[in-house]
Amino acid sequence: MPAISADPTTLPHLEPAVGAPRPVRAVTTAPEGLEGEGFPVRRAFAGVPMAELDPFIMMDQMGPIVWPPMQAKGTDWHPHRGFETVTYIIDGTFLHQDSHGGGGVIENGATQWMTAGSGILHIETPPEELVRSGGLFHGFQLWVNLPSRSKMLSPAYQNLEAEDVALLASSDDGALIRVIAGEIDGHKGPGSTHTPITIAHVTVAPGARVELPWNAQFNALAYGLEGVGSVGVESAPFGQGRLAVFGAGDTVVLQASPDSTLEVVFLGGEPIGEPVVNQGPFVMNTREELIAAFEDFQAGRMGSVPAGGLRPFRG
Repeated sequence: MPAISADPTTLPHLEPAVGAPRPVRAVTTAPEGLEGEGFPVRRAFAGVPMAELDPFIMMDQMGPIVWPPMQAKGTDWHPHRGFETVTYIIDGTFLHQDSHGGGGVIENGATQWMTAGSGILHIETPPEELVRSGGLFHGFQLWVNLPSRSKMLSPAYQNLEAEDVALLASSDDGALIRVIAGEIDGHKGPGSTHTPITIAHVTVAPGARVELPWNAQFNALAYGLEGVGSVGVESAPFGQGRLAVFGAGDTVVLQASPDSTLEVVFLGGEPIGEPVVNQGPFVMNTREELIAAFEDFQAGRMGSVPAGGLRPFRG
């Protein structure tokens, strides 16, 4: 992952961790499924109660997969309302466009942060050259809930390139931390959020251990993207496709196995604490609001596909 790597010795370093470590409350394994036009995903949050995830709704890990020629897939145009999509591409390329004027190329450490708000149409699809040639693809998409006061905001778009993230290292240079949104140890990421949250991508070298300071008011979740290791002072087994849910405390502990680099998404936030009613592409507070979202979409009130807009390349 050269676009988002760095020499840890040249970066700011975490201060030694203080405070109580967070216990591991549960470790779950993500089931596999298909999304969009049929690309494989792992459902990172499957089986975890919504109260443990708040303010997050869903996260899908996309890949890692090496697409054969003419097999790469994405999603065609579809609607969203009431939340934000955060798409982070580690390897490979996705094209994005929405009906509100946002969009661009997401690749090699970039993040596309779309606030659906009152309603939007968008598409995420691999470019023609990736479809034709095939190649490595890996990333994740996270759904971040919006509080009731913000659900009907005008849609918005943030393009966060790999070089925009805040980079720092653990005190012993064994871990590289990329802060995408929120802050860790005073280092702030570029993503703008509607409620307090932190999202970070952490790479832990083989055999290394990292203790991340974490806001005591936030929940804390860690999802394994690649590699093998353990989490918590309990050294609970952890790795690719597994989600750790932490209890209360001030720090989170992560350890890579001696023969494995461990890639992890850490995320947490201040719970919104409101009812969640979601179905398909809409996340609202009441059943009535959900019905209104489907009606508004069917009536064309969430926008329209731009003239000459992106379309999936199918050869």
